[in-house]
Amino acid sequence: WVASERITRFSKEEKAKFLPLTPDFVLELMSPSDNLAIIQAKMREYQENGVNLGWLINTQLQQVEIYRPGKVTEVVNRPTVLSGEAVLPEFVIELDFIWQ
Repeated sequence: WVASERITRFSKEEKAKFLPLTPDFVLELMSPSDNLAIIQAKMREYQENGVNLGWLINTQLQQVEIYRPGKVTEVVNRPTVLSGEAVLPEFVIELDFIWQ
């Protein structure tokens, strides 16, 4: 997800192509075939490039890794709810169904 005010600086033609910017928020939902180390490296790369909030949802381990700029990754076991914090203040996702 990218904040709309960051996108408005691009022309219509530029928007039709790959935009040279890092999202404000990313969510990775691991599939059984994904490699955890590779996805974690991808999340750290997002973090290093300016993502303000990232969630790595791992259904096999039943946990979420939360990535924030300049902070150690937070690991939460079986969270029932996640919020978009200051990045997406009105975004809340309920996760009870995913752990079943």
